[in-house]
Amino acid sequence: MCNDYEQHILWAEYCKMMQRLELGMPTGQSEGDLPEADDIKINDVGPVMRAAGNGIELVPMNFSFPPSSPRGGPVFNFRSEGRSFANSNRCLIPASAFFEFTGKKYPKAKHRFTMNDEPFMAIAGIWREGQGGAPAAFTMLTTSPGPDVGPYHDRQIVVLSPHNWAHWIYLTKTEAELLQPSPAGTLHVETVRPGSD
Repeated sequence: MCNDYEQHILWAEYCKMMQRLELGMPTGQSEGDLPEADDIKINDVGPVMRAAGNGIELVPMNFSFPPSSPRGGPVFNFRSEGRSFANSNRCLIPASAFFEFTGKKYPKAKHRFTMNDEPFMAIAGIWREGQGGAPAAFTMLTTSPGPDVGPYHDRQIVVLSPHNWAHWIYLTKTEAELLQPSPAGTLHVETVRPGSD
């Protein structure tokens, strides 16, 4: 599943999208709140969009929840089907692309997914406050794969269309309506690294 994404979003594009969607932004936020990164991987810090007063704020958080048991690993993807998120802290993860990997030998082939017809995407997520001095953390929600992702993986992260961003943050539509596979043609894919034979 998705354990690596890219964040190269121009601040002007972000502001334009927020204005287009009529999602307010707190004063004092700037391009420093949306730092660029070629790869944000498990346990890296990335910006997350969450509700704040009358708008949406960008907040840096750790990518993955801590393990739930001593033998477990970090929780960076969270299955969405059949779950209620009404009592969860919902968020959006802004990304210019996400990556999936195929193959059995290292290095695996690396495939880059971007959103067609939009300058960037937002991935549905949930976040939690940190415990014992740890920073707040987020995880990405997953669902069955749409036709664009299916050839590369048997699951996909939930990429929300912009008109559904506020619906997810404020849960003004049901989870079943929002947390769906991406329709065919939503995502563009390119192989950015061939795998080993």
